[in-house]
Amino acid sequence: MKLLSRIFAVAMVVLLSMNMASAKKLSKKKMTPQGLYLTAKEAYKFVNKNQSKVLFVDVRTQEEIEFVGSTPLMDKNIPFAVKNLKKWNAKKKRFLDVKNKNFAKDIGKALKVKGLNKNSDIVLMCRSGSRSAKAAKVLFKQGYKKVYTVTDGFEGGKSKKTKHRTINGWKNAGNPWGYHLDKSKAYNAK
Repeated sequence: MKLLSRIFAVAMVVLLSMNMASAKKLSKKKMTPQGLYLTAKEAYKFVNKNQSKVLFVDVRTQEEIEFVGSTPLMDKNIPFAVKNLKKWNAKKKRFLDVKNKNFAKDIGKALKVKGLNKNSDIVLMCRSGSRSAKAAKVLFKQGYKKVYTVTDGFEGGKSKKTKHRTINGWKNAGNPWGYHLDKSKAYNAK
């Protein structure tokens, strides 16, 4: 039993150090207080292996889900921000993003539906890893300590040549995805 405990302790130290090493490569805007990071490939394996014990949430807007696609593995789309179609962001030349005031409450509801709680593992994914980090910070303030963020997001990083999101990310990793969304996973679908 002592040997098993030591092996477990060593494994945890190795995993933590690997996670810390990958965190050093992250930009500050992608870092979270929880310090739990997964690449899209790692997230696929983690979620697939632990489906009943983890809540996998896509925090992108409904428009992104509809037009860019999503993964059937996600439990729910709960946008961290939503589009205000009455206000324009002149700097970004698009409709204004406003924080979803119900975000943390909706995460709590999704956990409850799945039979999980605040101490359960949560995996958040956005387009490229920045928004999911912001969402993880909000959840940390609400007492959620086991929130992972997918550092390369659904679409990944931009290619310097093409300026398109073709580097890493869920779609580019060969993970399952498509354009058809299950209505029960859609935000505000009734």
